[in-house]
Order: sequence, then C-alpha cells, then structure tokens
Amino acid sequence: MEKTHIRTPDGKLRARGAGIPFPGVPGRHNAITDVSGVEVGYCTLIRGEGPLVVGRGPVRTGVTAILPRGRARGADGVFAGYFSYNGNGEMSGTHWIEEAGRCDGPITITNSHSVGIARDTTIRWIVERFPGKFDTGNSFAMPVAAETLDGYLNDVNGFHVREEHVFAAIDCARGGPVEEGSVGGGTGMRCFEFKGGSGTASRIVQIDESCYTVGAFVQSNHGLRHLCTIAGVPVGEFLPKTETVREDGGSIIGIVATDAPLLPHQLKRVARRCASGIARSGAIPSNSSGDLFLALSCANDAAFHETERLTSAQFLPDFVLSPIFEATVQAIDEAVINSIVGNRTMIGRDGHRVDALPIDKVQELLRRHGRLVEPLPTS
Repeated sequence: MEKTHIRTPDGKLRARGAGIPFPGVPGRHNAITDVSGVEVGYCTLIRGEGPLVVGRGPVRTGVTAILPRGRARGADGVFAGYFSYNGNGEMSGTHWIEEAGRCDGPITITNSHSVGIARDTTIRWIVERFPGKFDTGNSFAMPVAAETLDGYLNDVNGFHVREEHVFAAIDCARGGPVEEGSVGGGTGMRCFEFKGGSGTASRIVQIDESCYTVGAFVQSNHGLRHLCTIAGVPVGEFLPKTETVREDGGSIIGIVATDAPLLPHQLKRVARRCASGIARSGAIPSNSSGDLFLALSCANDAAFHETERLTSAQFLPDFVLSPIFEATVQAIDEAVINSIVGNRTMIGRDGHRVDALPIDKVQELLRRHGRLVEPLPTS
C-alpha cells in the first residue's frame, strides 16, 4: 500500500491506514489530484479562543481551492455537470453550468458567509494572473464558489476570510498528496457530530482497453451521529454523544474530477451519483442541508476551447458509464470517511468543542463485525 494511502502529508492517519476496508482500486495518492492536471490549495485561519466577539473571533475557518487545469492554466475551463441533492446551500455559477455545461477557472470552497468574496476574488485572481483575458469586453468569468456553515466553532459573522486568503489558497495549489481534516474551507466543520472538514479519494476505472481516473473531494459538515456508518457497520449507534446540541444534519460539498471523456449531460449524471456516495456512510438530505455536487471532465481540451469552428469531441457511450458511476460512489464515500478519521478535536467560539472520531473504538466495532483489515498497515 502506498504511504500516501495511509497518512496525509502532515502525518494524519487516513481511513486505509486505520484498517478500514473500501472497494475499488485507488490512484497513486488516493486523491482528486490523481486526475492529471488537477491541483488543490488551502488557506487555513485558526486564531483566538474563549467567548465570541464578532469581528475578532475566535476564528476557525479558511478557503479551499481546486484548479481543474492547474495554476499554469488557471483561467481555463472544463466541461461540467451539477446536482443539488438538497438546496439549502450555495454553489455559485451553477446556473451557467446548467445552461452551458462548463465550469471556468478555480473552484473555491469556504464558509457560508464568505462565498461572495471567494467568488469575486477568484475573478480578480484570473484578471491579475492572466492579463488580457477579458480585454475584448465581451468575456466574463462566472466561477464556482461553494460553502458549508462553520458557525458552531467559528466567528462566521466576523467575515474573517479576506481577498488575500483566497489568493493564498489558489496560489499554493499543487498536485500530489492532499492534506485532509481541519484545513482550508473545512477548518471549522463537523461531520456526524465529530470533527469533519476536507477529505479526498480516487479510483482507477478500466473500460475496454483504457484506464481512467475518478477523483473526489468533499467538504463534510453533515450527518447526525446515530446515522454514521463505516464499512457497512453502524458505528454511530455505539458511540455515545458527549454534547446535548442537536442540529438538523448540516451540509456537504462534493467535487468529482475525471480524465474520462464525458459530455456535460453525462457529468450531470455523475454528479447525481455523489448522493449515493454520501448515503453509504449514513447521510440523508436533511431539511436544512446543502448537499451540492459538481462533476467535471479534464478531457476534450481542444474541443472545449474552440469557439468559432466546427469541432469534434470524444465521449464514452452512456451504456459503459456504470463503472464511472460506481467509482464516483466509492470515492465520495471514502473521501467523507477520510475527512473524519485523521482529524483532531477542536475547541472554538464560546468554548464549543467538537471531538475527534474515537478511531480506537471504531476499529474495535469493525473488528467485531469482521470488517477491520488486519494486520493494520504501517507507515
């Protein structure tokens, strides 16, 4: 097993490193960056403690940036499809995705009250990094910016995410292994009432003689504890609550990238399968949740950028898409579990505490049900 499958760059345990089994074959780093060209960057903001003082903190938030074609081609776009499983959330640019089947520039994910600045600053980043992009006067950018709410831990009404933080997240985007847990936009998030946040995974799919990669990234902030299911075991039923706060279930943002040649209507179908992915770990679309998913294809580069001439694009026939759908479900599920396995307990505003998943207890529950991989991998 690859070392990057076991631990994150900062040494946090990943789900496979904890002995949790998953179906399917992961890519080199088991991350969305296994899709060639995709880069991920973070800006994490953690400061202050004690009682909430709006505008001062405590601060537990940040920005995540996903660049489908990397920083070198950060203004370029891809074919895309969108799906809202439940709509109490925000993902900007989706009307244009529905209309034109495309997504342009960096994708950012942050907290609920910072979507606007993330979206607007992304446009500024494109204008400054790629001068001349909009010189015709008829060009425009409508980038994707998405959110989940971190108000339980963070001074969300203090508007601590600034332009420089969005710039920093995009400018530090890289390929290779991806950090998980309380980083970037996922810094102040909860998942199944444990510490949640950023998670990723990937799958290799073979169709006929060709191999394709499907990568997933989630910002998890959803689910009630009693629903939590890992490797088919309802672990949440056996993990006692340590707090009395009960909420409606929270939200999740999911991004799926692939190098498989897919058209926008097919990518919309892929985005829908993210719902099955979060269902594997027990999530439901609760009344107040924003469960929003975007799928994109990095293939057909030339066809995407042709604007004036008749052009050609390759695509997989609909009748062979089931392996792509299966890989999407698997990668989203593992990304969610990765977002909580290696995470750490966090204390935020007003002393609010969100505990880390008790991985030793989870391992014991999986062992009882014959679902733990033993001996466990070592780093």
